[in-house]
Amino acid sequence: DTEVYSNTGGQQSKATPTAAAAKFAVAGKTGGKKDLGLMAMAYGHVYVAQVAFGAKDSQTLKAFQEAESYPGPSVIIAYSHCIAHGYDLVHGLEHQKLAAESGYWPLFRFDPRRGANGDSPLMLDSADPRAAVEALLAAETRFQLTDKHDHARYTELVHQMEHQIKHRFALYHELAHVHD
Repeated sequence: DTEVYSNTGGQQSKATPTAAAAKFAVAGKTGGKKDLGLMAMAYGHVYVAQVAFGAKDSQTLKAFQEAESYPGPSVIIAYSHCIAHGYDLVHGLEHQKLAAESGYWPLFRFDPRRGANGDSPLMLDSADPRAAVEALLAAETRFQLTDKHDHARYTELVHQMEHQIKHRFALYHELAHVHD
């Protein structure tokens, strides 16, 4: 997930996060990012994982092993750094770690087999957000452009994103405690 249409030059998509500037949306996106993982989990019979290789290698490996062994459809959503993000990609792994630690990119595995055993199908592999999302956003040109264009609006959008992160993490935390 690069959060833009990377193959056509970095245009905004439904996966583009709040406050990010992209082609045809240089003032920053106002709506939230589509939660593909939550949508796939809603089917109930699909293995779903969200990973960031630089954040937690063991979680990424476990997700691929579980997805491969799952006897049905599997979806792995991997944080994929992209030139459209506007930072030196040599720092991609460190950036992925910051994305996970800030709650921007929560790590999880949803395995319907766990539900069949009476456990929660959702395993939240991220700790509570402990890094400020502003550090992540400050490192990316796609957010800096929004800030330069209209600082007051950018500040408002960052607060909106922080609320979205808290809400999503709280929802995932609740879902991780639901047992079949």
